[in-house]
Amino acid sequence: MNDSAFLALSDGSIFLGTSIGASGLQSGEVVFNTSMSGYQEILSDPSYARQLVALTYPHIGNTGTNPLDMESEKSNISGLIIRNYSETSNWRSVCSLRDFLVQNDIVAIANVDTRRLTRLLRTKGSLSGAISCGHDASRELALEAARGFEGLEGLDLAKQVTCEAPYAWKEGIWSLSTNDHSELPKSKFRVVAYDFGVKRNILRLLVDRGCEIEVVPADTTAKEIIERQPDGVFLSNGPGDPKACNYAIEAVREIIDSGIPSFGICLGYQILALACGAQTTKMKFGHHGANHPVKDLQQGKVLITSQNHGFSVDEASLPDALSPTHRSLFDGTLQGVEHREQPVFGFQGHPEGSPGPHDIHGLFDKFVSSMKADITSG
Repeated sequence: MNDSAFLALSDGSIFLGTSIGASGLQSGEVVFNTSMSGYQEILSDPSYARQLVALTYPHIGNTGTNPLDMESEKSNISGLIIRNYSETSNWRSVCSLRDFLVQNDIVAIANVDTRRLTRLLRTKGSLSGAISCGHDASRELALEAARGFEGLEGLDLAKQVTCEAPYAWKEGIWSLSTNDHSELPKSKFRVVAYDFGVKRNILRLLVDRGCEIEVVPADTTAKEIIERQPDGVFLSNGPGDPKACNYAIEAVREIIDSGIPSFGICLGYQILALACGAQTTKMKFGHHGANHPVKDLQQGKVLITSQNHGFSVDEASLPDALSPTHRSLFDGTLQGVEHREQPVFGFQGHPEGSPGPHDIHGLFDKFVSSMKADITSG
């Protein structure tokens, strides 16, 4: 189990470590995540497709893994980078992290100086990289693969991680008392949710607020959505370059014009902004973590949020139809917008906060209120 492993970066940097996952060679964009918990949620978040994720918290593995905390059906992450691997010691654990990585065919490297790696990424920006693990691990092959990965700009990854067909979602949030997910409450609102790489906890929070959810593939047309006559449309998170999702941008533009209350998170928020005429840009090293302060510009409050994105909406490009609602206190980048004429808004971070924080859950209540107001006025 102690096979050698190499992490190579496109700038020529090489990190020697130990393989704790599947054998093989995987390339992607290397990013760092500052969360202190929730590594299983990170591993199962479709937004991490084609990324090698370095966790800055030094001890990973002690809570094991379990089916209840999965954020999607399978893992789409390209690889995991950690400092120290810890053995499982948690009452909810069903499977060790090591076994989870092997079963899900995820390459992973431990005993890496993640402080050095993080400093390097903060200085140079996100770099392409590759992990080579197992008996055939090779620094030369890793370096070649790292330099061969051209980055995430221009990549439409939403179509790669989306569902194949529409499906109903009825599961609510997890309960400590039962160690299970709650049952579906009585539905008050019909919501169609675009799956650009949706996290399950987003759907659970909508269910808990009385929403009957139908999840649809990323390339579903506006006509198909409008014909369903939903009370609201949700635009999910997801991986890749939002500009590459032309089909989604066009569909969302039509949905906004129809007046249906709509709410976008992360990639869905970026697509919403593009549909309204704004522009997006690639960030230096993105935001990845569960400790990011964001200011609510309307209420003047500071909220701690979960973040995972490498692209941002350029606030200077906002059209007159959109007003800014949230801003990052780390780097001043735009974190939210609201349409001035339609019941439409979006947020860059992850208000579902799985596993946390939960400061900005109120955005789900805002979405429900917008549907309620639309039904009352209609």
